[in-house]
Amino acid sequence: MMRFSQIDVRTEDNKTIVGRMFVPEGELIAAVLIVPGMGVQQRYYAAFAEWLSEQGYLVATFDYRGIGLSLSGRLRDFQTNIIDWMRFDSAAMVKAVVDVAGGKPLYWIGHSLGGQLFPFMPDQSYVDKMVTVASGSGYWRDAPPRLRRVSWYLWYLMVPLSLRLFGYFPGKRLRKVGDLPHDVMTQWRRWCLNPDYVVGVEGEQTRQLYSNVTIPITSLSFTDDEYMSARNIESLHEFYSSAPRTMKRISPSEISVEKIGHFGFFRSQFKETLWEKYLLPELS
Repeated sequence: MMRFSQIDVRTEDNKTIVGRMFVPEGELIAAVLIVPGMGVQQRYYAAFAEWLSEQGYLVATFDYRGIGLSLSGRLRDFQTNIIDWMRFDSAAMVKAVVDVAGGKPLYWIGHSLGGQLFPFMPDQSYVDKMVTVASGSGYWRDAPPRLRRVSWYLWYLMVPLSLRLFGYFPGKRLRKVGDLPHDVMTQWRRWCLNPDYVVGVEGEQTRQLYSNVTIPITSLSFTDDEYMSARNIESLHEFYSSAPRTMKRISPSEISVEKIGHFGFFRSQFKETLWEKYLLPELS
């Protein structure tokens, strides 16, 4: 049975999001905030978070507003955007972790979207290092061939039509990502259609935000990622032009498995092959 406490966290703009705190039984080494991917609920990271806490880390997970436990009311009526998830929700979680971490280092583990948007954090001084997992630009023409073949249909037909019909993106029903608020999907669509992704849409001030990040970054990416090509991964991390970057690209054959993919890293089957071998050295 997993050991965690569920917490309600108040954001700077007076909203409430729901998180979970996994507290180690012994001496605390450091704190970790797991920042989720697009449409991924925090429960997906639970086994990984519990394992990290068993290694001596205080670990926090959370759902962005409008997602999972942080959704109140009808999704069609929910108004938010992706940048709000970072500047309010992630920022509130950082402070919640810092309050109980006792001055220990804080590491940011960003899955996909969670590694893309760190520059929008209003106060980055609490975070000592970031590890991005399967995190890259979402520009559709750089995507792996299989995804690229269906992207035109997704962005120019499925997304606009479903948003008009439902008032939100019914990803679960369509088996694409997850259910997402209207403005989140609209904003993400604009980014994915631009060669420079978020920077190309949000402007040069956003490029400067990326350049301002100076904490060390380790990128863990996978050769069989069905959503992120090597070019997607490189493109995003090039925006972090002032940060020391370590790029690790892992193939399934290196760890003697058939598949890792975009979501596989957080599955408990990779405890020894990925978590212990590739992640723990970056957190020590």
